Amino acid sequence: MMGEARNRAVVQEFILEGFPAVQHLGNVLFLVHLLAYLASIMANMLIITNTWADHHLQTPMYFFLSRFSFCECCFITTVIPKLLVIFLSGRQIIPFTTCLMQSFSFLFLGSTIFFLMAAMSLDRYLAICKPLHYPTIMSLRTCFHLVTACFIVGFTLITGLMVKVSQLSFCRPHVIPHFFCDPGPLIQLSCSDTRSTEMLAFGLVSFILFTSLIITIIAYGNIVVTIVRLLSAKERQKAFSTCSSHLIVLSLVYSSCVFIYVKPKQMDRLDSNREAALVNTVVTLLLNPIIYTLRNKQVHQALRDGWSRVKL
Repeated sequence: MMGEARNRAVVQEFILEGFPAVQHLGNVLFLVHLLAYLASIMANMLIITNTWADHHLQTPMYFFLSRFSFCECCFITTVIPKLLVIFLSGRQIIPFTTCLMQSFSFLFLGSTIFFLMAAMSLDRYLAICKPLHYPTIMSLRTCFHLVTACFIVGFTLITGLMVKVSQLSFCRPHVIPHFFCDPGPLIQLSCSDTRSTEMLAFGLVSFILFTSLIITIIAYGNIVVTIVRLLSAKERQKAFSTCSSHLIVLSLVYSSCVFIYVKPKQMDRLDSNREAALVNTVVTLLLNPIIYTLRNKQVHQALRDGWSRVKL
């Protein structure tokens, strides 16, 4: 026990390696990622503001979408500001406690986003497959309970994992080969026996990804069957248009996250993970609100109404 305590005391901070091969382009990369970060925040805030201000958007679908956008804002803010500091000043040091907090926030918000996407899939299933019962089943109270459950389940699962990670012993080398405190590379730095922690992390990530994915597949499987049975081509097009944006976002998020996280040995592909994680964190989270905005007529109308009120 005393030996473990001494080992843990050796490391008070970590060094985030970032992207050393392109560090000489720090100023350019800082500007690019800053613009992408601000664009993502502004696009998501636009969705949140319009959902709150326009009574036409105060429906279950946009209730979930506004919470989804809020989580995306928080999620990207856990990672990108530190990356901007690395690009601008080259300061790569992150205290041990801050690193654990960043890991927790990243996983908690990420898991909540996946559970929210599953809830959004259920909402689309009920709206298209059970239209007569939809207003009764998907009440504001039900929406609130579903969103609350997403946060609680995500918090509970990730808290257990991070408690276990915080009990690991860390000793030199203490360079994390990533641009943020990703739990996978962090666990690999421990000088303790990490097999149980690695298996727990792999199990939890797999559970979160595949549980939400299975719910989504079942929901959209039923939606496709219902749409095919519609007699009118116009009805089929209208039904599909209500969930096409969600399907595109689902494809982007699930494909990137399965590639990054669903494998037991994180060290096998850390370099590719780093690049894929950057795309997932910056590009995907920038595209999500744009897709929801560009492909939604109700959002278009709400934006026009809001712009008209501003001009007046």
